[in-house]
Amino acid sequence: MGDEVILLDLYPSMYAMRVRIALAEKEIKHESKEQDVVNKSQLLLDMNPVHKKIPVLVHNGQPICESLIIVQYIDEVWTHKSPLLPSDPYHKARARFWADFVDKKVSDPARRIWLKKGEELEIAKKEFIEALKLLEGELGDKTYFGGDKFGFVDVALIPFYSWFETYETCGNFSIEEHCPTLITWGKKCMERESVHKSMPDPKKICEFVLNDLRKKYGVE
Repeated sequence: MGDEVILLDLYPSMYAMRVRIALAEKEIKHESKEQDVVNKSQLLLDMNPVHKKIPVLVHNGQPICESLIIVQYIDEVWTHKSPLLPSDPYHKARARFWADFVDKKVSDPARRIWLKKGEELEIAKKEFIEALKLLEGELGDKTYFGGDKFGFVDVALIPFYSWFETYETCGNFSIEEHCPTLITWGKKCMERESVHKSMPDPKKICEFVLNDLRKKYGVE
């Protein structure tokens, strides 16, 4: 009897994308259960009673929450292929640092770009670009953040790439103009089957944000 793997999912969520990519890298078959984050299912409330958020990976009935923790769990449980974290303790710690940086310094200004207007929007754009430039510096001339192998930091950041069109549309700016190396990296990541099959069409995300999400938050 094989493992039962269920993902409590939300297709436009970059955090759920991380988990889908990690599962795809490991070629782990799973059942995806799309969640309504407004009218939360009893399953979601039972599996993540603390934060009540997606994504949640349910492995043989046991829930694991928070996207980066889930990706590390996947990497530790399914070791048969595509290691995402380096084996060397220093490089592993460095990868964890930059993945954490994405959550702490990219996520918030990115959200404010589609949520705010005027001066608040300009501040969000500035913070967002500054964070991306630091990541670009860490990437350097490497193919991926870990060198020549797709890994943990790439999984943490690449889902935001599918939202770049949304940020540019809402903020009226070009990310490539500021961070061309990061765009090249994003295109390289998108060549991987695990990535492009796990991420939504950027235009659909943009339509969703402009037509639904911003109206929900009273932006327009």
